[in-house]
Amino acid sequence: MSTIRLGDEAPNFTAQSTEGEINFHEWLGESWGILFSHPADYTPVCTTELGTVAKYKTEFDNRNVKVVALSVDGLESHKGWVNDINETQNTEVNFPIIADEDRKVAELYDMIHPNADSKLTVRSLFVIDPDKKVKLTITYPASTGRNFDELLRVIDSLQLTAYHKVATPANWNSGDDCVIVPSVANEDIPGLFPKGHTEVKPYLRMTPQPNLK
Repeated sequence: MSTIRLGDEAPNFTAQSTEGEINFHEWLGESWGILFSHPADYTPVCTTELGTVAKYKTEFDNRNVKVVALSVDGLESHKGWVNDINETQNTEVNFPIIADEDRKVAELYDMIHPNADSKLTVRSLFVIDPDKKVKLTITYPASTGRNFDELLRVIDSLQLTAYHKVATPANWNSGDDCVIVPSVANEDIPGLFPKGHTEVKPYLRMTPQPNLK
């Protein structure tokens, strides 16, 4: 079992889900993707997480992001649990949940951490770009629910920095100023960043977010 690192190709797999069989790479198509695991069905924190993801569908759609969840429970368990999620979270689950009873995908993505739990997946999360490259990995323990507002913020940064020669500073949110990457020469800044820039230090040059009007 190997650890998946940033820049690696996301391993492909075929698996059953609540929305039918999925070939992961084909399912992603030209979209960005989020693959995230939850420790078990019918657990309280996971119920709130999947309900939140369902409510954020428009936000993910606006960013061309497809979301798929996974646990090592079976398909019938998933389908029953979805009813509970819909009821308790006042939503409708609108994304597939992979049934990984044989732990094939969990092992492929190193989602089982034996010192945390020898059988259940931890809260692993992978953001994958349209080239099927892993752009972000986050791992939470089972006891801590994820912050999906933070995930949207990170996706905004990943998509911005993928297409513009900028980086995003601490606590950045979409609309805030960005850092011009060090590889950009000063003489090239006017052509790349017509909104202007501020030089705080020679290595710290700020510019308005370039992909906003």
